[in-house]
Formats: sequence, C-alpha cells, structure tokens
Amino acid sequence: MLLWDRRSKAIVLAVFAAVVLIVFVAPLGTVLLAGLAGSWTSALPSNLGLTHFDAALSGENLASLSVSLQTAFVAGAIALVLGTWAALAARECPSWLRKVTDAVFHLPIAVPSVAIGLGLLIAFNSQPLLLGGTRWMVILAHTVLVLAFAFSAVSAALDRLDPAYRQAAESLGAGPVRVLTRVTLPLLMPALGAASGLAVALSMGELGATVMVYPAMWKTLPVTIFGLTDRGQAFQAAACTTVLLLVTLLALIALGRIRGRAALR
Repeated sequence: MLLWDRRSKAIVLAVFAAVVLIVFVAPLGTVLLAGLAGSWTSALPSNLGLTHFDAALSGENLASLSVSLQTAFVAGAIALVLGTWAALAARECPSWLRKVTDAVFHLPIAVPSVAIGLGLLIAFNSQPLLLGGTRWMVILAHTVLVLAFAFSAVSAALDRLDPAYRQAAESLGAGPVRVLTRVTLPLLMPALGAASGLAVALSMGELGATVMVYPAMWKTLPVTIFGLTDRGQAFQAAACTTVLLLVTLLALIALGRIRGRAALR
C-alpha cells in the first residue's frame, strides 16, 4: 500500500464511497423512486405508491419478463455448453489454432450488438434455415452475444488448472471421458457457475440485437421498457426496470446456491 497514515486512507475511502454513490447507488435509487412515483415535479417525487409495480407484474409486462427469463436461461445453457466444449477443445490445439479460436469466440463482443442482430436477421431469414419471426432468432442472438463470456471464463479456469490432477487420473487407467467427467468438470464447477451467472445477467439486459430480431410474440422485458420510454411512460418503465433488476438478482442468487452445492459434492 502506498497510503500509510489514517488520514490518507480515510480520504481514499471517502472518494471511493462518493464514486460508488454517484455512479451506482444514485441512478438505481432514482429508478426505484421513479417506479414508486405518481408524479415528479419537484426535487423529490410525490404520490408514492405501488400502482406502476402492479402493472409491471401483470399483462404484457409480466409476459415480457417471462420471455426474458426463458431466453436468458436457454441461451445461457447453450452458451455454457458450447463455450465449455470450445475451451476444452482449444486446450489441445496448436498455439496458432488456439489464438484463432480465441479471436473468433471474442468477435461478438468486439462489434456492436446491433450489427450482430442485423447479421443474424439477414443470414437466417430465408431457407434452408428460416428463423426470422420465431423465438429461436432471439435465443440465437443472445447465445452469440454471451458465448464469448462463457468461453473466456472456462478458458481462464483451464489455464489455472493444475495438470497433475489429469495426469494422475490417466496414470491410474482412467479414459478421456472419465477424466473429463470425474476430474476436469468438477474442478471447473466454480468457473462454470460464474459463467452461467454472467450469461444469464447479460442476456436479461440485452437490447441492441434483440430490437433487430424479436417477433411480436417474443418480446423481452428490455424491449418493452424501451417501448414504454419511447411513448413517454417513464414511471412505468422505471417500475419494469426495477422488477428486471430484482429478478436478475434473484436468478443470480439461485445459480450461486446451485453452484455452491455442486462444488461441495
């Protein structure tokens, strides 16, 4: 540490707390207050109530929340399987091929999500693989966008994994499948849990690509929120955003508990 005296440490902590308050706490608090507000014509909102939250948990808004959850978990599961498989396969490849694989899997996060959505819309809007106007187009877009994060998390964990475990299992006569299922995957469980949580969280908030490809019958909650703000219904949009944040947090907590139980086993 470069800071030795208490005064310097206190100053640094105060600055850090101020940054967190301004950048994170204040915007989220404002969204929550806006969701509760009946009107906001002065420094503080007035006519606070749960009317907007009642609407956020009913009708089209509730349906959009359900669509977001289904899309996030399906896309996250697909991305986790593909990302893990690619990371394991790349580990055994020559270094040049590993670099190419790494670049390909990170390409979706290097370009705007709108470009990904438009590319998928053009590529899969005709035969032989017609996905346009279906829920699978949205799930595919989310899978492509979160795949890079799943691949990165598993690749980083594999780099830190001690090869002695695998070598010991192989020396005792374990085949590749047994080594994978009994040694490698259990050791990767914390990374797999982190990757699944990150994939779900990113999918729940994705908007750019979704706007390009979603059909009317498969509208995610971020798209609904965007439509509400576009129509000037900011308070209702704030309530829906608060619900989205809470549900995402609950989903991450649930995934964390599952990961913890799996790690103990």
